[in-house]
Amino acid sequence: MISAELIARYFKLNYRVLHMQIEGLSHEDSLLQPPFRANNLNWVLGHIIVSRSRALALLGAEPVWSKEESAAYAQESEPITAGEAYPLDKLVADLDTAQERLAEALALATPEDLDHKKEGQERSLGERLSFIYWHEAYHAGQTELLRQLTGVDDKII
Repeated sequence: MISAELIARYFKLNYRVLHMQIEGLSHEDSLLQPPFRANNLNWVLGHIIVSRSRALALLGAEPVWSKEESAAYAQESEPITAGEAYPLDKLVADLDTAQERLAEALALATPEDLDHKKEGQERSLGERLSFIYWHEAYHAGQTELLRQLTGVDDKII
C-alpha cells in the first residue's frame, strides 16, 4: 500500500516542477493557445487546482476552489480565453494554498484512512489520491511544452 507520506512527496515534486515551469512567465504568456487541439498553460494550472481541490475534499480538508470557481477549468471544458481566465498570479497563489493544505491533510491521514473504501466505491482513498497524483503529473508534463510556446527556448529540467 502507498503511504500518505509518499503521496505528499510526489505532490510536492509536481509542485516544484510547476513552479519551475511558470517562473518568469506573464499572465499573457499563460494564455497562449497552442496551434493544435490542446489547452493553454492557464487552463492546465487551473485544472490542476481543480484536481487538488478534489483531493482535499476526499481528505476532508477545505478545497481551494468551489465547483462554481472550478467550472471553466473542469475536465473537457473549452479552452480558456482572456475574458474568463483567472490571472496567473491568482493561479500561482491558489496552487501554493492547495499545496499547503494538501501537505497538512496528508500528514493527518492514517494507513487505515488510505485503505478505506466508501460504500459503493471500487477504489480506496489511497488509490483515488494516487490517480489524482498521476493525472496531475500528466498535466505537469504538458507545462514544459507550454512554457516553450512562449518563446523562452530554455531548459528547466
